[in-house]
Amino acid sequence: MKRIICFTLIAIFFASFSAQAQDQTAKPAKKQKVAEITFESLDYDYGNIYKGDNGVCQFTFKNTGKAPLQITNCRASCGCTVPSWPKELIAPGKKGVIQVKYDTNRLGNFNKSITVTSNAVNNSVVLHIKGYISEKPAQSVPAQEQPMMKAQ
Repeated sequence: MKRIICFTLIAIFFASFSAQAQDQTAKPAKKQKVAEITFESLDYDYGNIYKGDNGVCQFTFKNTGKAPLQITNCRASCGCTVPSWPKELIAPGKKGVIQVKYDTNRLGNFNKSITVTSNAVNNSVVLHIKGYISEKPAQSVPAQEQPMMKAQ
């Protein structure tokens, strides 16, 4: 019983000593100037569109941080989606645009993602596009009037 009490007191002593040592060496973290990317929207819905329509959409973002923003890569989930992004630095408070082109020659539902990588504190952001592509409806051409045959 004496051993248990002795070990307990020794453990408490060392625990309190190490806690004090940590408090003395801990320094307040400096507020670093970092970039932060904030998108107006993370999703774009094309809705119902036709085969061959323009498949371009845009995602507008703003550097809401305190340092210049550098987008290092934009990677689509498949080859039918092609993103383009600004290669220059985006100053704090300034806006930029990521343009995405989807191949609308593929029929049916689609749901794709684009991963944006940057030097921002939120360095990986995922954007989404979706929609439905159908065939263009056949245009009805008015039937030409047939000449009436004379009754004999």
